[in-house]
Amino acid sequence: MKRILSAMALVVALALGGAIPAQAQETQAQGTESPPGVDQSIEMIPLENIQQEPEAPPQRPRRARRERPASPPAAPALDAAAPERLPAQGPGAAAGRSIRSAEGQRERANQGVITVLAGGVNGTYIRIASDMAAVLDDGERMRILPVVGKGSVQNITDLLYLRGMDIAIVQSDVLEVIRKENLHPTIDQRIRYVTKLYNEEVHILAGRDVVRLADLAGRKVNVDVAGGGTAATAATLFSALGLTVEQTNFDQPLALEKLKNGEIAAMVYVAGKPTGLFYNIERGSGLHFVPIPLNAELLHVYMPSSLTSNDYPSLIDETRPIDTVAVGAVMAVYNWERDSERYRRTAAFVNAFFDQFEAFLKPPRHPKWQEVNLATELPGWTRFAPAQQWLDRRPSAVGAGYDLALKNSFDEFLKFMEIARGRGGGEPRDSDALFERFLQWRAAQASPQQPVVPPVPAGAVPR
Repeated sequence: MKRILSAMALVVALALGGAIPAQAQETQAQGTESPPGVDQSIEMIPLENIQQEPEAPPQRPRRARRERPASPPAAPALDAAAPERLPAQGPGAAAGRSIRSAEGQRERANQGVITVLAGGVNGTYIRIASDMAAVLDDGERMRILPVVGKGSVQNITDLLYLRGMDIAIVQSDVLEVIRKENLHPTIDQRIRYVTKLYNEEVHILAGRDVVRLADLAGRKVNVDVAGGGTAATAATLFSALGLTVEQTNFDQPLALEKLKNGEIAAMVYVAGKPTGLFYNIERGSGLHFVPIPLNAELLHVYMPSSLTSNDYPSLIDETRPIDTVAVGAVMAVYNWERDSERYRRTAAFVNAFFDQFEAFLKPPRHPKWQEVNLATELPGWTRFAPAQQWLDRRPSAVGAGYDLALKNSFDEFLKFMEIARGRGGGEPRDSDALFERFLQWRAAQASPQQPVVPPVPAGAVPR
């Protein structure tokens, strides 16, 4: 009982923060044996010697501290004379830098780009434009983009009005068609040419039941898409021959399938030979080329030509070439103002094209490049000033694709013809046809084994 009272006194003393009562101390000192496991050597420390920490007042909960973005690394020291420019911070500044970067890339991507409007995927124009890209692209200052076109008339319209168009390959008779139909009243001031490229042959492919062109009277004949160069040439050709046909305007690959199925009687295609569309037609298909008879009216506009077995071995017999006519292919440009960026860009293209022309004469470039004479003048057209300036700087040069002596000899030939026939002059288109005959005559003189060009029938000489 005594031990219980002592323990209670000790609890009361501890609660009041005072000293342990003497009685409790005595009782503790005189207590019975400690329970097992209790270390009796532990010294009892008086409560007054124990320093209690004061109770801390309750703390308010703190808001989470917002992390500040790490400071950017210090910029390198600037020149003392330069004004201090602090780097922009934040998402807005990053967006601004991204926009400026995109603008710079856009500027570099469009620098020196020249678009070339060509023809369909199976024609010669697109091959010629692809050759331009292969030869003239330099990765930095110039890049050529061939564009699939929809015929000569449409190519001229696109060159006039479609944004981003620089060059168009068209037929030489397209301006005559546009003038005749008054499609673009100011065409003579707005369009120029760089050079005549090569001759494009008129192909008329028909089935077994068509032997001559007269057999097509009143029947379905495809002339390619409306507004194309082939359609314009076909109209001129049939008018000159007094032939009336029912014209259709399917694209050429579809027209070939319809011809094979007998849905149309023939198809007309103006393209440089050989064209891939006809080259792979199998022998025995029943299809063949129809010859075009020459007359005086045709020679006013077109040049005599022929298709041979070398051009289409599965369609033409070695001993029977097919007479036809040809029209020149022209590299046309828009007549930009001289102080404009487009003018400077196009002029750079012209100089690069003329300077590197020899590369177009080597394999694997199209064989039609062999026909190009950069100095040839094109009747009814005006040459682009930078092209004429390039030619003027080389009045006595003879190089790849450039034969001024040939042009001068033809000029002398024309003068002789005018005097011999008592003419005071001739129409430009007459000169074009005569020039082709002059080339054929000169080739025949140089190569006796080649067949001599037959004489022009009476009354067929251009007036």
